[in-house]
Amino acid sequence: MLADDGPDAADPAVRWQALRDLSDAAPVEVAGVRARASIEGWGDALLARQEASGDFGGVGDEGERWRYDLYSLIQLRLLRPDPADARIRSAIELVRDRVTWGPWHAESPFFSGETEPCINGNALAIGAYFSGASESADGLPIIEGTISEPLAARLLGEQLPDGGWNCEAPDGSAVSSFHSTICVLDGLLEYELAGGVQSADAIAARHRAEQYLLERRLFLGLRSGEVVDAAMTHFEFPYRWRYDVLRGLDHFVRAYPGGAATVGGGAAAGGGAAVVGGAASGDGEVDARLAPALDLLERRRGLDGRWTLGLAPGGEGADVDAVRHFGEEHEYQTPMESGGGAPSRWNTFRALRALRWAGRG
Repeated sequence: MLADDGPDAADPAVRWQALRDLSDAAPVEVAGVRARASIEGWGDALLARQEASGDFGGVGDEGERWRYDLYSLIQLRLLRPDPADARIRSAIELVRDRVTWGPWHAESPFFSGETEPCINGNALAIGAYFSGASESADGLPIIEGTISEPLAARLLGEQLPDGGWNCEAPDGSAVSSFHSTICVLDGLLEYELAGGVQSADAIAARHRAEQYLLERRLFLGLRSGEVVDAAMTHFEFPYRWRYDVLRGLDHFVRAYPGGAATVGGGAAAGGGAAVVGGAASGDGEVDARLAPALDLLERRRGLDGRWTLGLAPGGEGADVDAVRHFGEEHEYQTPMESGGGAPSRWNTFRALRALRWAGRG
């Protein structure tokens, strides 16, 4: 549906991932399309926004600048260009050398993070991914100075007893947030894949956080069994700090590339130990705790076989409380697709990948 639409049917950033994950295309073909992701389409438009300061917008307005930088770099990571690409290296080195979190955070360098786990998880993910260590032949960084060990240690130390994170913990919140938790999970997984020094601790923390999500079926209250937030049942891309069900599934797809039956079974991306009470049953079948999220994903599929961006028509969560969140802060990122319930290549690709991973596609 995506990879077979013709060579010019999709932006190279989504096309190369669809070729790899949906079509099992030859590595040389995948690499050829991926190489275009930084010089064509969305990747080119995003990189063209970077200024000499390293920032992606908001220069002169400290209340806005960090949002442009963070959300643009989240988006760039989601396009997953080759970290060794010359244009990518130049952009990331400029961020490393010149971009800070501003005077509110004592001009902390971008890759050192600031104070909130939802922000710091994303900063860790961006730095670890663009280090290139997860793709280099020797496992060493292609770009030095983007992985912050103190930042990783801070996040590991902020994990709450229930397994997740919450940006409001310093104000007394003792329960985790889906939003903060998924942001930190993104960071820990990229850090683990990049071979961070504290990877063993990161793997253990990641497993605890995955249990937090699984115990809640990725979107249901632990005690009530009701939808925690209607907005979680509709899917946005590129995301920023908000959680939704497809983003949650995305994490498991990447963390357990062997398929849904390997969740918690020792086949994690980083080769971590099995999760206690993990999501693989003794006979290798998919843990039932993933079923509600996968069922929701299937219900969100349109009659044309595609998934929409933003509010899906009909179904639970199609209300004003859900609507008000969609597109929030989108202006800080490079436009890619029309929202408002329009068909989305990104969400269709991500949904098909998740269903295939779960043995449903």
